[in-house]
Amino acid sequence: MPFPQDSRRAFLKSTATVATVGSLAADTVANSIQQAKAPLMAYVGTFSSPLKDVLPTQVDLPPGNGRGIHLFQVDRATGALREAGIHEMGTSPSCLAVNAAGTRLYSANETDRVGPEKHGTVSSFAINRENGALQLLNTVSAGGAGPTYVSVHPAGKHLLVANYFGGSIAVLPILADGKLGEASDVKNDAGKIGPTRAPHAPKGSFAFSGHDRTHAHQIAPDPTGRFVLHVDLGLDTIYVWKFDPATGKLSPAEHHTVQLPPGDGPRHFHFHPNGKWFYSIQEEGSTLALFDYDGATGNLSPRQTISTLPPGYTGSNFCSEVLLSADGRFLYAGNRLHDSIGVFSIATDGTLRHVADEWTRGNYPRSFSFDPSGTFLYCCNQRADHVTVFRVGKDKGLLEFTGHFAPVGNPSMVLFLDLSGN
Repeated sequence: MPFPQDSRRAFLKSTATVATVGSLAADTVANSIQQAKAPLMAYVGTFSSPLKDVLPTQVDLPPGNGRGIHLFQVDRATGALREAGIHEMGTSPSCLAVNAAGTRLYSANETDRVGPEKHGTVSSFAINRENGALQLLNTVSAGGAGPTYVSVHPAGKHLLVANYFGGSIAVLPILADGKLGEASDVKNDAGKIGPTRAPHAPKGSFAFSGHDRTHAHQIAPDPTGRFVLHVDLGLDTIYVWKFDPATGKLSPAEHHTVQLPPGDGPRHFHFHPNGKWFYSIQEEGSTLALFDYDGATGNLSPRQTISTLPPGYTGSNFCSEVLLSADGRFLYAGNRLHDSIGVFSIATDGTLRHVADEWTRGNYPRSFSFDPSGTFLYCCNQRADHVTVFRVGKDKGLLEFTGHFAPVGNPSMVLFLDLSGN
């Protein structure tokens, strides 16, 4: 018996719908399989040659046990690192940055020396999106000696560089092909060097590392990209610059400088995800400082100072890294010599409270990073020649050692790139 015309149309329509849904489901499964196959990469910057031509007061003298940029594939379930190659470099690519598209990587080559002024260099690399391998595009002058930090401006057209031994910062244009151009601006820090003893350092501390001359240690944009901030450890100063994205030039903001207590030595900083709070860590003073940040003017207003160390600690300590969780609930502070990561909770008003300390399972934790999911924290133990892996507690922010070590000579920082595109 033939189907009625209306029933036949309904049948054909439902069959087409099922076929479409089935096709979409198949595509979704295929995409999921493809993403699962795409590796999560970890790039570890290292000191791969000894520091030379430095002042006798320089205390951090890694022997250069690294071999360049070490590549790893990350086990997303366990956090373990599996070696995936090395991009050989003898110039100590100690700090790394990646562009937003995940197609270009940049390295600060801290021990390189070029030209009569013995400037350091910065390199640009193309990233193979299949396996994460690096291909050198070009290398240019950093605009000063000992580049120790690089960051990409949010517009993606400029790289910001802090030169530790040169006491300078530079802006490098990023060209259309990802190569770097010569500096569009260079600023040299100047002023009164702070004392060799920090007023907030623990009792009995002999922590003296950078109060011998100017030392630019970090440079990064604010969340909007309108302003660029950098710190000079030797001058105990935070600088705020207006940034012109059309010319790549810096000019002093209305409130251009903020002074930290003389001798404390600001090293690194991190913005809260809300963009309103700014946290600075002081290397010699072993402190964290909270500032309110005005995104309209770039003004910083100090509000809290707290030790990075547990109560009762005495002796020397050098702070290193400061990092906030993506949800803005926890802050992590690196302590070298105490060899710990301090865990702090962040209250609803931005103030900090010390929660715990986690031993890094190594010596001299220079920096640490979260994987993209925020599930694991990876710590570079510079003098122990390894990276250690910790699971991050979501409720209290506590760190639990996973038992995983990755051997890397003089590791300096870990940078992640998810090749699945997530």
